[in-house]
Amino acid sequence: MSIRRRHLLAGSAALPLFAAHTAVAQSALNITIAASHPVANFWIHIMKNVFQPEVDKFLRDNGNTHRVNWREAYGGTLYRFQDTMEAVRDNITDIGYVGTLWEGSTMPLQNVTYFTPFATGDHGLIANAFERMNENVPAIRQNWSGLNMVPLSSYITDTYHIWSNFPIRTLDDLRSRKISAPGTSANWLQGTGATPVDGALTTYYTDIQTGVSEGALSFYVGILPTRVYEVARFITECDVGAMYVGGIAANRQRFERWPEVMRRACVAAGRASTAAHITDVSDRIATAKREMVARGAQVTTLPAAERERWIRGLPNLAQTWAQSSGPASRDVLNAYFGAIRAAGQTPGRNWDRELTS
Repeated sequence: MSIRRRHLLAGSAALPLFAAHTAVAQSALNITIAASHPVANFWIHIMKNVFQPEVDKFLRDNGNTHRVNWREAYGGTLYRFQDTMEAVRDNITDIGYVGTLWEGSTMPLQNVTYFTPFATGDHGLIANAFERMNENVPAIRQNWSGLNMVPLSSYITDTYHIWSNFPIRTLDDLRSRKISAPGTSANWLQGTGATPVDGALTTYYTDIQTGVSEGALSFYVGILPTRVYEVARFITECDVGAMYVGGIAANRQRFERWPEVMRRACVAAGRASTAAHITDVSDRIATAKREMVARGAQVTTLPAAERERWIRGLPNLAQTWAQSSGPASRDVLNAYFGAIRAAGQTPGRNWDRELTS
């Protein structure tokens, strides 16, 4: 056999190996992931440290034919917190944190928790309930889709309490007091005699220090990095409720153009992110409370009778929300409160049963 013949045969024998190699060659997907908050924020921490790695892992474990070149734009480098929905909707980012709590007019149904205080303080229950509601409540699913987005995970706050520079033993202690309670949370103070003061986590410290307010309605995980407990050392645990605040979402047009394995990777990573977020918040609550007490904060619990008095004194907030949120609001309330009761919990107030026709 000639040398030329042997070389040709050797080359043809190598072809299947070369073909097999090229069959699993990776295709790169350039994807922008962004948020209005920095990675240090507990919501965004999950995007960077859970969602992204889980997408990468899923792709490796399921054929390894695609990989993602992540283009990270955290910390508000692309848009502000008021524009999270528009940024994902308009494909300023492919994937981003969408804060539904700032979308009262465009995403009112997702804000049901803010109009049903004292429903439940179980943040894990709320996160899991919205995982199902985003998929199974037609009006919510259509709202996401109509805004050109695909929800991938569910974010929450831990339950709200009061931080104040004066002790609270009964509801009467709130009378004529100024309490920072921005946006919808201002409604929760109705009937208490307290005056709500607008503001944000970033302003509470200075507001209380300068007398603009005398306390704040907030939650442990949010308060810890602001050090508000230094100027409002009285923590009155009253379990106003945990809140749904949105989650990771993808631009729908981009999502639908991605390879099927990438779409599955995002869905799986979103579910993993929700589960990790629930655990992370639980851990942060314990850490925050321990640190605040170590630094001089005094924690008390509002007596059950006083809490009940607060609950019963509230106007029909859910009815007001339903009247401005459309006929699907009843379906949302039924799904949400159905999830609470299915978990064996009793809502502090049965807002869903107070709707009038």
